[in-house]
Amino acid sequence: MRSAVAAVVALLLLSAVAALVAPGKASGENPKLFATVGPGATIIVRDAAGNRVTHVDPGTYDIVVDDLAEEHNFHLSGPGFDRFTSVEGTGTETWTVDLKDGVYRYVCDPHKTVMNGSFTVGSGAPPPPPPPAAAPKKLTGTVGPGYTISLRTGGGAPVKTLKAGTYAITVRDRARTHNFHLVGSGVNRRTGVAYTGTAKVWTVKVGKGSLRWLCDPHKLRMRGSAKVG
Repeated sequence: MRSAVAAVVALLLLSAVAALVAPGKASGENPKLFATVGPGATIIVRDAAGNRVTHVDPGTYDIVVDDLAEEHNFHLSGPGFDRFTSVEGTGTETWTVDLKDGVYRYVCDPHKTVMNGSFTVGSGAPPPPPPPAAAPKKLTGTVGPGYTISLRTGGGAPVKTLKAGTYAITVRDRARTHNFHLVGSGVNRRTGVAYTGTAKVWTVKVGKGSLRWLCDPHKLRMRGSAKVG
């Protein structure tokens, strides 16, 4: 009788030790991946060490999605999974995903041609690293002094036509009575009327149509436009 009781106690102790040493799935913990979109035109999935993810083993993962930009979203799709954050919202959320053999792709829906990536799961070679993104073309917007407003190329020429695409625009506001307001397809940015100085660079994706710049208090006499094709 004593030997039977001792055997039961020993079995219980071994079970408890095993649970403490290797909690793994028993604790509900899954391996983590970290997805980030923004700021700017950036989107990536990294592992816990900070490396870009190109290939993982099949299994259940917790993907921590950090959406840092109101003009972008994070959209992940692949075998058995399709989920995305909102374009307007920002914040952090965690998705529990059962990753299966195949290719998983992630994009920013409004800018999928320039903001995208992928990784493979299980069998198959990992995808090649994405080519470096082309640097956006530079423009300079200036308002003031006096009743002047302009948008110029990096070489200083007045902008009259543009190709649709991504631009980095440095805005110089030199008057407390004016502002610089840029409006176009997918673009609506402005400085404050009382603000003066060099605004941080605006990285904007300009769609086809027209691009207009104006001073809101004096839009009838301080304005310009360019055709975007």
